[in-house]
Amino acid sequence: MFFNNFDPVAFNFFSLEVKWYSLSYIFGIIFAWIYCKKILIKDKKILELFDDLISYLIIGIILGGRLGYIIFYNLDYYSNNILETFMIWNGGMSFHGGLLGVIIATYIFSKKNNINCFLFLDLISMTAPIGIFLGRIANFINSELYGRETNVFWSVKFEKIDNIFRHPSQIYEAILEGIILFILLNFFFRKYFYKSPGTISALFLIYYSIFRFFIEFTREPDIQLGYILFNLTLGQILSFLFLMFGLFLFYKKNES
Repeated sequence: MFFNNFDPVAFNFFSLEVKWYSLSYIFGIIFAWIYCKKILIKDKKILELFDDLISYLIIGIILGGRLGYIIFYNLDYYSNNILETFMIWNGGMSFHGGLLGVIIATYIFSKKNNINCFLFLDLISMTAPIGIFLGRIANFINSELYGRETNVFWSVKFEKIDNIFRHPSQIYEAILEGIILFILLNFFFRKYFYKSPGTISALFLIYYSIFRFFIEFTREPDIQLGYILFNLTLGQILSFLFLMFGLFLFYKKNES
Protein backbone atom coordinates (compact mmCIF):
# COMPACT_ATOMS: atom_id res chain seq x y z
CA MET A 1 0.00 0.00 0.00
CA PHE A 2 1.19 3.48 -0.87
CA PHE A 3 0.59 7.04 0.27
CA ASN A 4 0.03 9.94 -2.11
CA ASN A 5 0.75 13.41 -0.82
CA PHE A 6 2.34 14.95 -3.90
CA ASP A 7 2.38 18.69 -4.47
CA PRO A 8 0.41 19.51 -7.66
CA VAL A 9 2.74 22.48 -8.23
CA ALA A 10 5.87 21.48 -10.14
CA PHE A 11 7.72 24.75 -9.51
CA ASN A 12 7.21 28.48 -9.03
CA PHE A 13 8.31 30.97 -11.66
CA PHE A 14 8.41 34.27 -9.76
CA SER A 15 4.79 34.52 -8.49
CA LEU A 16 3.42 32.06 -11.05
CA GLU A 17 2.68 28.48 -10.00
CA VAL A 18 3.46 26.00 -12.76
CA LYS A 19 1.47 22.81 -12.17
CA TRP A 20 2.18 19.28 -13.29
CA TYR A 21 -1.15 19.18 -15.11
CA SER A 22 -0.21 22.16 -17.27
CA LEU A 23 3.17 20.59 -18.01
CA SER A 24 1.48 17.37 -19.09
CA TYR A 25 -0.40 19.28 -21.81
CA ILE A 26 2.68 21.19 -22.93
CA PHE A 27 5.03 18.21 -23.10
CA GLY A 28 2.33 15.93 -24.50
CA ILE A 29 1.91 18.26 -27.47
CA ILE A 30 5.69 18.75 -27.89
CA PHE A 31 6.52 15.02 -27.78
CA ALA A 32 3.64 14.17 -30.12
CA TRP A 33 4.77 16.86 -32.57
CA ILE A 34 8.35 15.55 -32.55
CA TYR A 35 7.22 11.95 -33.01
CA CYS A 36 5.04 12.85 -35.98
CA LYS A 37 7.59 15.13 -37.65
CA LYS A 38 10.68 13.00 -37.13
CA ILE A 39 9.33 9.45 -37.39
CA LEU A 40 5.79 9.05 -38.73
CA ILE A 41 5.31 11.58 -41.53
CA LYS A 42 6.95 10.71 -44.84
CA ASP A 43 4.70 12.67 -47.21
CA LYS A 44 6.12 16.12 -48.01
CA LYS A 45 2.73 17.88 -48.24
CA ILE A 46 1.52 16.52 -44.90
CA LEU A 47 4.87 17.46 -43.35
CA GLU A 48 4.55 21.04 -44.58
CA LEU A 49 0.99 21.42 -43.30
CA PHE A 50 1.46 19.70 -39.94
CA ASP A 51 3.00 22.72 -38.16
CA ASP A 52 -0.01 24.86 -39.08
CA LEU A 53 -2.37 22.16 -37.81
CA ILE A 54 -0.92 22.31 -34.29
CA SER A 55 -2.52 25.68 -33.48
CA TYR A 56 -5.92 24.31 -34.57
CA LEU A 57 -5.42 21.25 -32.36
CA ILE A 58 -4.51 23.31 -29.28
CA ILE A 59 -7.70 25.35 -29.67
CA GLY A 60 -9.72 22.18 -30.26
CA ILE A 61 -8.30 20.46 -27.18
CA ILE A 62 -8.88 23.42 -24.86
CA LEU A 63 -12.31 24.46 -26.12
CA GLY A 64 -13.58 20.93 -26.61
CA GLY A 65 -12.18 19.65 -23.33
CA ARG A 66 -13.58 22.54 -21.33
CA LEU A 67 -17.01 22.67 -22.99
CA GLY A 68 -17.23 18.87 -22.81
CA TYR A 69 -16.63 18.93 -19.07
CA ILE A 70 -19.17 21.71 -18.53
CA ILE A 71 -21.89 20.16 -20.70
CA PHE A 72 -21.34 16.48 -19.86
CA TYR A 73 -20.29 16.63 -16.23
CA ASN A 74 -21.24 19.86 -14.44
CA LEU A 75 -23.75 21.94 -16.39
CA ASP A 76 -25.86 22.92 -13.36
CA TYR A 77 -22.85 24.34 -11.50
CA TYR A 78 -21.42 26.35 -14.39
CA SER A 79 -24.80 27.67 -15.48
CA ASN A 80 -24.92 29.35 -12.05
CA ASN A 81 -21.24 30.33 -12.07
CA ILE A 82 -20.66 31.63 -15.59
CA LEU A 83 -17.34 33.34 -14.90
CA GLU A 84 -15.78 30.09 -13.69
CA THR A 85 -16.32 28.68 -17.17
CA PHE A 86 -13.13 30.47 -18.21
CA MET A 87 -11.05 29.44 -15.17
CA ILE A 88 -9.40 26.43 -16.79
CA TRP A 89 -6.50 26.63 -14.33
CA ASN A 90 -8.89 25.43 -11.60
CA GLY A 91 -9.37 22.11 -13.44
CA GLY A 92 -12.27 20.56 -15.27
CA MET A 93 -11.49 19.05 -18.67
CA SER A 94 -13.23 16.17 -20.44
CA PHE A 95 -11.27 13.73 -22.61
CA HIS A 96 -14.29 12.97 -24.80
CA GLY A 97 -14.99 16.68 -25.20
CA GLY A 98 -11.37 17.31 -26.15
CA LEU A 99 -11.57 14.44 -28.64
CA LEU A 100 -14.60 16.01 -30.32
CA GLY A 101 -12.81 19.35 -30.36
CA VAL A 102 -9.79 17.81 -32.07
CA ILE A 103 -11.97 16.06 -34.67
CA ILE A 104 -13.82 19.28 -35.52
CA ALA A 105 -10.61 21.36 -35.63
CA THR A 106 -8.90 18.81 -37.87
CA TYR A 107 -11.89 18.63 -40.21
CA ILE A 108 -11.95 22.44 -40.58
CA PHE A 109 -8.20 22.57 -41.22
CA SER A 110 -8.33 19.71 -43.75
CA LYS A 111 -11.24 21.24 -45.68
CA LYS A 112 -9.36 24.53 -45.82
CA ASN A 113 -6.29 22.79 -47.27
CA ASN A 114 -8.19 20.29 -49.46
CA ILE A 115 -6.70 17.15 -47.93
CA ASN A 116 -8.19 13.96 -46.49
CA CYS A 117 -8.79 14.74 -42.80
CA PHE A 118 -8.25 11.09 -41.83
CA LEU A 119 -4.55 11.38 -42.72
CA PHE A 120 -4.19 13.93 -39.93
CA LEU A 121 -6.61 12.20 -37.57
CA ASP A 122 -4.62 8.98 -37.90
CA LEU A 123 -1.41 10.82 -36.99
CA ILE A 124 -3.14 12.41 -34.01
CA SER A 125 -4.47 9.01 -32.94
CA MET A 126 -0.96 7.57 -33.13
CA THR A 127 0.45 10.19 -30.78
CA ALA A 128 -2.53 10.87 -28.50
CA PRO A 129 -1.48 8.08 -26.09
CA ILE A 130 1.63 10.12 -25.27
CA GLY A 131 -0.51 12.99 -23.97
CA ILE A 132 -2.94 10.61 -22.28
CA PHE A 133 -0.08 8.93 -20.40
CA LEU A 134 1.33 12.25 -19.16
CA GLY A 135 -2.14 13.57 -18.32
CA ARG A 136 -3.04 10.53 -16.20
CA ILE A 137 0.26 10.74 -14.33
CA ALA A 138 -0.57 14.39 -13.61
CA ASN A 139 -4.05 13.31 -12.40
CA PHE A 140 -2.33 10.90 -9.99
CA ILE A 141 -0.01 13.62 -8.70
CA ASN A 142 -3.00 15.95 -8.26
CA SER A 143 -5.00 13.29 -6.34
CA GLU A 144 -7.89 13.61 -8.80
CA LEU A 145 -9.93 11.06 -10.77
CA TYR A 146 -8.93 8.58 -8.07
CA GLY A 147 -10.19 5.02 -7.75
CA ARG A 148 -12.74 3.24 -5.60
CA GLU A 149 -11.97 1.72 -2.22
CA THR A 150 -9.94 -1.50 -2.27
CA ASN A 151 -7.58 -3.59 -0.15
CA VAL A 152 -5.24 -4.78 -2.94
CA PHE A 153 -1.60 -4.52 -1.94
CA TRP A 154 -0.87 -1.79 -4.52
CA SER A 155 -3.72 0.42 -3.26
CA VAL A 156 -3.05 4.10 -2.59
CA LYS A 157 -4.21 6.45 0.14
CA PHE A 158 -4.72 9.92 -1.34
CA GLU A 159 -4.04 11.90 1.80
CA LYS A 160 -5.42 15.13 0.36
CA ILE A 161 -8.78 13.36 -0.16
CA ASP A 162 -9.44 11.01 2.77
CA ASN A 163 -8.03 8.07 4.73
CA ILE A 164 -9.35 5.37 2.41
CA PHE A 165 -7.07 3.09 0.40
CA ARG A 166 -8.13 3.23 -3.23
CA HIS A 167 -7.36 1.85 -6.67
CA PRO A 168 -4.76 4.03 -8.44
CA SER A 169 -7.08 4.19 -11.45
CA GLN A 170 -5.04 7.02 -12.95
CA ILE A 171 -2.07 4.64 -13.21
CA TYR A 172 -4.26 1.94 -14.76
CA GLU A 173 -5.30 4.46 -17.41
CA ALA A 174 -1.73 5.66 -17.95
CA ILE A 175 -0.64 2.07 -18.63
CA LEU A 176 -3.56 0.89 -20.78
CA GLU A 177 -4.64 4.10 -22.54
CA GLY A 178 -1.08 5.38 -22.75
CA ILE A 179 1.61 2.73 -23.06
CA ILE A 180 -0.38 -0.27 -24.31
CA LEU A 181 -2.49 1.77 -26.73
CA PHE A 182 0.66 3.44 -28.12
CA ILE A 183 2.25 0.04 -28.76
CA LEU A 184 -0.90 -1.39 -30.39
CA LEU A 185 -1.37 1.53 -32.77
CA ASN A 186 2.30 1.51 -33.77
CA PHE A 187 1.91 -2.17 -34.62
CA PHE A 188 -0.94 -1.36 -37.03
CA PHE A 189 0.47 1.90 -38.41
CA ARG A 190 2.44 0.64 -41.42
CA LYS A 191 -0.33 -1.72 -42.48
CA TYR A 192 -3.13 0.85 -42.55
CA PHE A 193 -1.88 4.46 -42.65
CA TYR A 194 -1.54 5.05 -46.39
CA LYS A 195 -3.61 2.09 -47.57
CA SER A 196 -6.73 2.85 -45.56
CA PRO A 197 -6.81 6.36 -43.98
CA GLY A 198 -9.22 6.39 -41.05
CA THR A 199 -8.54 2.84 -39.88
CA ILE A 200 -5.97 3.96 -37.29
CA SER A 201 -8.49 6.50 -35.99
CA ALA A 202 -11.10 3.75 -35.74
CA LEU A 203 -8.70 1.46 -33.88
CA PHE A 204 -7.85 4.29 -31.49
CA LEU A 205 -11.54 4.80 -30.67
CA ILE A 206 -12.13 1.06 -30.27
CA TYR A 207 -9.17 0.27 -28.02
CA TYR A 208 -9.35 3.47 -25.96
CA SER A 209 -13.08 3.00 -25.36
CA ILE A 210 -12.67 -0.63 -24.28
CA PHE A 211 -9.81 0.22 -21.91
CA ARG A 212 -11.65 3.22 -20.45
CA PHE A 213 -14.93 1.31 -20.04
CA PHE A 214 -13.38 -1.43 -17.90
CA ILE A 215 -11.05 0.85 -15.92
CA GLU A 216 -14.09 2.91 -14.90
CA PHE A 217 -15.20 -0.06 -12.76
CA THR A 218 -12.24 0.79 -10.50
CA ARG A 219 -12.66 4.57 -10.67
CA GLU A 220 -14.75 6.61 -8.25
CA PRO A 221 -17.75 8.13 -10.07
CA ASP A 222 -17.92 11.90 -10.31
CA ILE A 223 -19.47 13.04 -7.05
CA GLN A 224 -21.96 15.39 -8.74
CA LEU A 225 -23.20 12.65 -11.10
CA GLY A 226 -22.75 9.24 -9.48
CA TYR A 227 -24.04 6.35 -11.57
CA ILE A 228 -26.11 7.22 -14.62
CA LEU A 229 -27.68 4.05 -16.02
CA PHE A 230 -27.40 0.34 -15.11
CA ASN A 231 -24.77 1.28 -12.48
CA LEU A 232 -22.58 2.70 -15.22
CA THR A 233 -20.76 6.02 -15.02
CA LEU A 234 -21.01 8.80 -17.58
CA GLY A 235 -17.46 7.95 -18.68
CA GLN A 236 -18.57 4.41 -19.47
CA ILE A 237 -21.63 5.55 -21.39
CA LEU A 238 -19.56 8.00 -23.47
CA SER A 239 -16.94 5.30 -24.05
CA PHE A 240 -19.64 2.90 -25.29
CA LEU A 241 -20.92 5.50 -27.76
CA PHE A 242 -17.42 6.20 -29.06
CA LEU A 243 -16.78 2.45 -29.29
CA MET A 244 -19.84 2.05 -31.50
CA PHE A 245 -18.66 4.87 -33.73
CA GLY A 246 -15.16 3.35 -33.88
CA LEU A 247 -16.54 -0.03 -34.94
CA PHE A 248 -18.72 1.62 -37.58
CA LEU A 249 -15.76 3.62 -38.91
CA PHE A 250 -13.54 0.52 -39.01
CA TYR A 251 -16.21 -1.36 -40.99
CA LYS A 252 -16.70 1.51 -43.46
CA LYS A 253 -12.97 1.90 -44.05
CA ASN A 254 -12.38 -1.82 -44.59
CA GLU A 255 -15.50 -3.09 -46.31
CA SER A 256 -14.71 -4.90 -49.55
